[in-house]
Amino acid sequence: MTQQLQLFPAGSLDAESQAAGTLAIANDADPREADLSGVHTVTLNFPGFSDGRAFSQAFLLRRRLGFAGNIRATGDVLIDQLQQMQRSGFSQAVLRADQSLIHGQQLLNQYSGFYQGDAVAIQPRFAAVPA
Repeated sequence: MTQQLQLFPAGSLDAESQAAGTLAIANDADPREADLSGVHTVTLNFPGFSDGRAFSQAFLLRRRLGFAGNIRATGDVLIDQLQQMQRSGFSQAVLRADQSLIHGQQLLNQYSGFYQGDAVAIQPRFAAVPA
């Protein structure tokens, strides 16, 4: 299983989002065009629950560009999206103000693994070498 997604309450990382080494990529931007040198955190915004472009951006950053730093989800982040965020390559999520950190953590702990590969653990479970 990949590293578990870190959850944060709304507004808790506002100051850090302006820090050096943090890059916000616009929702309609192509991550392949971003200069990632010296960047340790990329922030991707979800402007609405039904807008999933940030999932594709996170996947591109992890799988195709090999970005190893933090990928943070911000904006309209609901606990319903957390499993998919983790599997798409996000490492941090700042929940919307009305979302529960406790319930979000419970949802992340609900499954111990997945049959298919994801953005970080590419190899499917059936192809894993037995211990």
